[in-house]
This record gives sequence, structure tokens and C-alpha cells, in this order.
Amino acid sequence: MTIRQKRIVDVPTLLVIALLGGPVLAGLAGTALPAFGYLPVLGHETVSLEPMRRLFETPGLARSAALSFSTGLAASLASLAIVLVFTAGWSGTRTFRRLARFLSPLLSVPHAAAAIGLAFLIAPSGFLVRLASPWATGWTRPPDVLILNDPFGVAMTLGLVAKEVPFLFLMTLAALNRPHIHDTYRAGASLGYGRLATFFKLILPQIYPLIRLPMLAVIAYATSVVDVAEILGPATPSPLAPRLVGWMNDPDLSRRLMASAGALLQLAVTTAALLAYLGLERLTVRLLRSRLSSGHRHAHDTSGRLAGLFVMLAVIAAMGLSLVLLGLWSLARSWWFPAALPQHLDVMRFADMAVMGAPALWATLALAVSAAGVATAVTLWLLEARDAAGRTTSARLKALVFLPLLLPQIGFLFGLQMLFLHAGLTGTFAAVLLAHLVFVLPYAVLALSDPWARLDPRYGKAAASLGASRARIFWRIRLPLLLRPVLVTFAVAAAVSVGQYLPTLMIGAGRIVTVTTESVALASGGSRQAAALYALLQLLIPLGGFVLAALVPALVHRNRVAMRLERG
Repeated sequence: MTIRQKRIVDVPTLLVIALLGGPVLAGLAGTALPAFGYLPVLGHETVSLEPMRRLFETPGLARSAALSFSTGLAASLASLAIVLVFTAGWSGTRTFRRLARFLSPLLSVPHAAAAIGLAFLIAPSGFLVRLASPWATGWTRPPDVLILNDPFGVAMTLGLVAKEVPFLFLMTLAALNRPHIHDTYRAGASLGYGRLATFFKLILPQIYPLIRLPMLAVIAYATSVVDVAEILGPATPSPLAPRLVGWMNDPDLSRRLMASAGALLQLAVTTAALLAYLGLERLTVRLLRSRLSSGHRHAHDTSGRLAGLFVMLAVIAAMGLSLVLLGLWSLARSWWFPAALPQHLDVMRFADMAVMGAPALWATLALAVSAAGVATAVTLWLLEARDAAGRTTSARLKALVFLPLLLPQIGFLFGLQMLFLHAGLTGTFAAVLLAHLVFVLPYAVLALSDPWARLDPRYGKAAASLGASRARIFWRIRLPLLLRPVLVTFAVAAAVSVGQYLPTLMIGAGRIVTVTTESVALASGGSRQAAALYALLQLLIPLGGFVLAALVPALVHRNRVAMRLERG
């Protein structure tokens, strides 16, 4: 490789390292130092264990940590099990393809919006209870049953499962898009294996390495989630992450030291969950190794296949009903229990509240478009530079890209907030945009790397043989051929930006208000209409992005039959 080629590939790589590794490492340092009593900006200039002592004297701390560990790990394991059993039983069938069309759009639903909609569905005064009341239950008032915010975090776990199943499903779908996978299915069937046995004995060992990192990212997020925990999680005490946010925003500034110590504890909880999962992974392989090689065909697996289909349908139905309820509640002027549908709908009330929410919507749109644009451009630059230098995405680079997703947000955002505060950047648009990029860029790289790798290199070689430059090949050949994946990447990145609650709350310092921060704040208030409206506004930007990703390529390539056939 020439010096010029090395420079070409190094510039975007260094930019990615700066955008991802820089804020994470600086944030971890800014969290660790106050955790040990060193925070000169507040007059604490000596290292001390006092923040740790105060932290471990806090009532209910062990319970909060246990809730974060158990709910996050349980939700992640349940999501993976649902996806794998459904995929094993139905991959390659018409049912699988139809349900995949429903699951893909659900990935764009922000966690807070999904949690609010699920709360409207399963609450004691929610839609499911209304459907059975009073004719089946005899209830004319909501039952005194603790469903939301239950002390064991069951509702929170269900909310996380409903959101993580679409993500893990799409990661599994991408992993299945490998050569010879369908040949393996046919070989298993010809040997008399059932669909479940073929998948778990022959397919899963091939694709699981591609699913492991996304699964670890899901565990890291689920064990440190804030917005879903505040809406659906227990309150006496809360899981660890919401308590840390409360301490960080406490008027007593000395609590920030204790919050930093708690952030280190959150890192330990998430690490313990990741290690527990890896331990379960090894234990499962050891226990099932003999069964996997036993030669048993398990040809009669209808009950298992139907069970996987039923659970997946339940997840899709719950998410779909939740989104419908958001629309109904945002239009409802009155909806008294036990009526199954609103007594009165008021479009003007919806319009008035939409006008009130317009500033938050515009701020969300500006952040989403900016973050998605920068992330998509940097990803294209990175992939093009590495392709020009004859390199593929290395394991080290993949690890760096996943680093922000494998760490709890709260573990380094505390430190990043203090650094921005010291630099006078807290509450600025640029600071919030940088914080969003830390989490948006990994998804952009993840979404675009596979379509880029699958692009036939012969197009570029043919153009180069005719004297076309690298820039001309990129703009006139690669980009048109990859227009749809690029737009999908932009839409995914925008959806991720819209869903960023904690970075906006902490780095924005209340000056940057988005529909996500407002919807979480309103979810615990008294107005369901306002909470539903803001949750609904969260869906507009991701929905618009995916609609454009579908329509623009169709319009641009409407006269190019070969491209239409390739997309079909």
C-alpha cells in the first residue's frame, strides 16, 4: 500500500476514532474522577472515598442494582429466544416474509413512544381491561392492581422485549443473508431434520458470531435504560439508572459526586450482565453439545413452530395496538373508563397541542437531520477510503464502532456533561449534536457496511478500465447503485437520533428540548392526550425518513429496468 493510499484510509478512520472513542474515553475519565471526590469546579480538589461511602449508604441501592441487572438480562434473553425460535420455524416461508415487513418499520419506533403506547395498552385503565369491562369483569372503575411500575419490573421487561425483538430480528435477518444458508436448509430437510433442528444444529452455529455483538449491545442498553424505566419501571425504588439521573439533577451539587460514583456502579452492573450472558452462552454450548451431535432429527416440531409464531404475532400486535392508541389518545377529548373507544374526538385540540409542540419538533428534526447527515457522510467516506486502499472493515474498527453501544450511556455521559460544562458548551446545539453522533454513527456503519460489501466490484473495475477516476466512480456508479441503502441508513440514523433521551437531557441541560424529552416528562403527568401527542410526534421524523427511502429510489430509477429488477 502506498503512502498516499494510507493517508486516504487513515483520515476517515481517525475521524471515526475521534467521534466515537474521544467522547467515550473523555466521558469515562470525567465520571471516574468525581466518583473519587475530585471535582475542582465545585471546590473538591482532593481524592476521597466519601462519594463511594455515601453511595453505598443510600437506602435501596442494592435493590436498584438488582432490578437493572435482572430486568435488562431477562428482557434481552427473552428477545433473543423469541427471534431465534420464530426464525428457526418460519425462515424462508411466505409467513416469514410477511411478518418481516411488519417488524422492520417497528425498529424506527423510539423507545419512549413504544413505552407510552404500551402503558396505554396494559394499564389498569388501559385498552385491554376496557375491552373486557364491564361485560366480562364487572369493573366499572379501573381495578386496584399494580401493573405499571410494578416492584419486580415486569412491565418494564415487557416494554424492552417489545422494542428489542425488531432490532435483533433485523440483525438475524442480515446474518441469514449469507451464501449457502438456503442450501443448508435444503440439506437438513433432505436428511429428515425438522425446521427447528436444522436451524439450531446447522444454521445457528454459522450465523451466531454475527449476532453476538448486537446482542451484547442490547444487554448494555437494557440494563441501563432511563426513559423506559421512568415510564414503565418500578418507583420504590427505581432501577439504578433513573436514580442516578435524579441525583445528577439534584439542587444539592454535592450529590453529583455520588451520582458519578453510582455511574461506576452502573458500569459494574452492565459488565456483570454481559459476563453473565457470556457465561450462559458457554454453559449452553457445553450442555447441548451432545444433543446437537446426537443425530436426532426432531422431525415433529409443529408445536414449537406454532409457539414461536404466536409469540412473535403477540409482539407485533402489542406494538401495533400501542401505536394506534397513541393516535386515539392524541385526538380524544374525553375517554372515560370503561368505554373501549373515546366518547368524543377533537381534531382542533390535536391541532392546538401540535402547535404547542412545534418548537420541540423542529429542534428534534434539526438534530435528527444533522446527526443522520453527518453519520451517513462519514460512513460513506470511511467505506470508500478503505475500499480504495483495498482494506475491509477490521475487527478492531468494528469493536470501536460498537464501543458506545456496549457501554451504558450513563456511565460516560456524566463525565461528558462536566467536560462540556467546563468548556462552556453545555446546552448548545453543537454539544447535543456531538453527543447524538456518538450513538448514531455506529448504527449508520452497521446499516451500510453490508450493502457496500455486497455491491458487485465489477462495476467499478469496468469504469476504471475506461479511465474514470475514483471520485467519478463513486458519484456516478456506486452512489446511484446504493441509493436505497444510503437512504435507509439515513432514515435509521435519524430514527436513532430522535430516540436519544439521556444525551439530550444531560448535554442539553434543559435548553435543547425535543419531543422525546417532553414525552417522557409528560408520561408521568396527568394529561394522557399531551403525552400521546408528543409520543406520536416522535414517530413523524422516522416515518418520513423511511417513506423517502422507499419513494426516492423508485422515482430516480423509474426508467432503469435493471435496477428495478435488482431491487425486486
